[in-house]
Amino acid sequence: MKSLTGQADTVAAHTPRASIASIAYNTLPVPALDACDQEPIRVPGAIQPHGYLVALDADLRVVQTSANVGELTGEAAEALLGRHVETLIGAAGARVVAEVLETVAVEDKPLYIGRVAWTRGNGTRLAADADGDMTFGEGAQAAQRPRGERMLDMLLHSHAGVLLLEIEPTAHVGNVFSPIYALVRTFVQRLEDADTLQQLLDLAAREVRRITGYGRVLVYRFDEDGHGQVLAEDRDPEYASYLDHFFPAADIPKQARELYLLNHIRLIADAAYVPAPLIPAHHPETGAPTDLSYAALRSVSPVHLEYMRNMGTASSMSISIVVRGKLWGLISCHHASARQVGFEARAACEHLCEVLSLQVAAKEESAEAGYRLGLRKMLVELISAMSDRDDFTTSIVSSPVALLRFMSAHGAAVVYAGRIVTVGVTPDTAVIQRIVDYIATSSSRDVFHTDTMSELLSWEEGDDVPDWAASASGVLAVQISKIHRHFVLWFRPEVVRTIAWAGDPRKVVVAADTDAAADTAANACTPASAGNLRVSPRESFETWRQTVRHRSRRWHDSEINIALDFRTSILGIVLRRAEEMAQLAAELGRVNKELEAFSYSVSHDLRAPLRHIVGYGDLLREQEIDRLSERGARFLQNIVDSAKLAGTLVDDLLSFSQMGRAALRPAPVSVRAMVDAVIRELEAENPGRAITWQIGPLPTVTGDAAFLILAVRNLLSNAVKYSKTRAQATIAIEARETAREHIVSIRDNGVGFNMRYVGKLFGVFQRLHRADEFEGTGIGLANVRRIIERHDGRTWAEGEPDKGATFFFSMPKVPAVSAPSARPLA
Repeated sequence: MKSLTGQADTVAAHTPRASIASIAYNTLPVPALDACDQEPIRVPGAIQPHGYLVALDADLRVVQTSANVGELTGEAAEALLGRHVETLIGAAGARVVAEVLETVAVEDKPLYIGRVAWTRGNGTRLAADADGDMTFGEGAQAAQRPRGERMLDMLLHSHAGVLLLEIEPTAHVGNVFSPIYALVRTFVQRLEDADTLQQLLDLAAREVRRITGYGRVLVYRFDEDGHGQVLAEDRDPEYASYLDHFFPAADIPKQARELYLLNHIRLIADAAYVPAPLIPAHHPETGAPTDLSYAALRSVSPVHLEYMRNMGTASSMSISIVVRGKLWGLISCHHASARQVGFEARAACEHLCEVLSLQVAAKEESAEAGYRLGLRKMLVELISAMSDRDDFTTSIVSSPVALLRFMSAHGAAVVYAGRIVTVGVTPDTAVIQRIVDYIATSSSRDVFHTDTMSELLSWEEGDDVPDWAASASGVLAVQISKIHRHFVLWFRPEVVRTIAWAGDPRKVVVAADTDAAADTAANACTPASAGNLRVSPRESFETWRQTVRHRSRRWHDSEINIALDFRTSILGIVLRRAEEMAQLAAELGRVNKELEAFSYSVSHDLRAPLRHIVGYGDLLREQEIDRLSERGARFLQNIVDSAKLAGTLVDDLLSFSQMGRAALRPAPVSVRAMVDAVIRELEAENPGRAITWQIGPLPTVTGDAAFLILAVRNLLSNAVKYSKTRAQATIAIEARETAREHIVSIRDNGVGFNMRYVGKLFGVFQRLHRADEFEGTGIGLANVRRIIERHDGRTWAEGEPDKGATFFFSMPKVPAVSAPSARPLA
């Protein structure tokens, strides 16, 4: 950046598959990117030179030191190795270190152990013995201090078995902790006035800048893709504004984010510093480079220092905002010139950020709880409306407005039992089926969600993004069944956004300066595995705008969780209805058995009296016919005919009841053989009738021969009966097959029927013609349906008045009960 105020807009060229998640990486070769992620920033082998670091053994002897420690001792750093720490910080300082180790558990996080007043050649004394009040800020004056005396702050921590003492010169005197509350008091007092998260972040930016004196302070949070969006800012007028700008996720490699969770504050006092290497390079006791993850003085990546210089920032400080154990965001401080921030100010800022983190968590949890409660209320209303309806699909879409409002969606679809029912703005059914197929084959989750559905579904190379992406960029799908493809889907439309980046986020790769890399132990973003390449940070931070398309608003975690509850509720309704249906089926089964038993009993008991009536009627007609008048003889004939019809009806009822009770004996059965046998019977029963039989190829099916031949006889006899008004009757028997079944049709040219009444054809005692025109009991077709359904087949009919009728029945190719190997039965 040439200046701190120059800013210009650069518009990003848009490609259909580009996304905000990938933009920061799309020009990076994988080896170079991996090299950056693997850079040994925890063991840089050097520190920043505004302080000093020594590693101590159990006897408090120096085993490793930073090369710049000679500034304090006036000797070469190597001369300090093996000597007691009091050589460096004097007897008073050494006593403090020893007492802390005896009384406190020294752990990873650096512990402030005190301040010593140091004078070269005269040793040290505790700073608490110094006169004068502690002051804060640039140009702070220390009263009544001996000439040449310097104040040294000491921090102690132990990590990976190594005890590390950090020493930072400071211009302050007195108690280091006394000003911390005074520094953050304003922030704490104003917390109650911050009703919103935005007000809270604005307050934090102002207070951190007031405490540290930095020229610009940014507060930004990380989104789901790891990009940082600046939400609050406080700055001097000469500094460029980055408010509402995005910083790409690639600016902070994964391992750097991990360090932000371990060590919540990081200071770079001067971006132009020359690192002070550790001597020796490897710790003598561990034989490995010393891990400086928790060290305040840890040297940082040369790439990051280059990044700072390109930004026009000579000094920076970052403070982690950690919410619920995750890195929520950062407070980032920038200054145009080198700036040393003392421990007091850093401790105050760290404390402020801890309070801020708690407040952010509280506000987010409050907002989340309110949103969840609203979703829960809508779920209860939706389930209540669904519970009142029997049909599953209809019940879900019965309240379309509530269904869409429930997921803040513009469209929804229910895919169930081969049907697709939609409400609102959705893609067409072919696209919905494609989306369902993708989800069913690629995800095992009960709830699937994405805000980039069009990018997940492939399209022909070179084609534009499909039109449906505008209405269904976002999809949330609830899978109702693990076996069948039953889904409830919600759709969100595309939201076109213009992202303002703080500079072109696309990193570039340049040839590595191998000589420079060899000179600097910290410059590890250029390993040989990266093909002698290194990542170069962007040189300009002028606003770079990117248009992001084909992405919807993201699905909220609460929406995903409530979708799981919705699925559970749906399954509860389905289970309850299944239990009700099972109970009803059991009750119907019991009633059917009672009815079958009753009909069997009645039919059996009525057969004898009816036969007696017919028998005595025939005897009376033979023996007493001469004594009867013509009228009496006609009455007698009517009695005999009615009794015979009643007997036939009783036999049919008995046969109908037996069909539900008798066990099937499946075997291969030739349909042609059955047809031929029935035709011979019908021709014998109807002598003189002119009937043309047209018989096509017929299959062999698996079933109970006795039942199936009864069904064929009923259908063929019906064709003969209802075509008797034709001078020349034509009856055609044909068959066709599908992947799953054989379908047999019997067509006649008889009187036909009106399709309006087709639903009555296969009912018991249902007749579409007058009894005096065509004899029969009205139970034959009911027998046909019952026989075929017991074989897992189907029956249906088509007809037209005076033009004939066609009756169909199907038989499955793979029966529910397998048949034994046998020759086809004729």
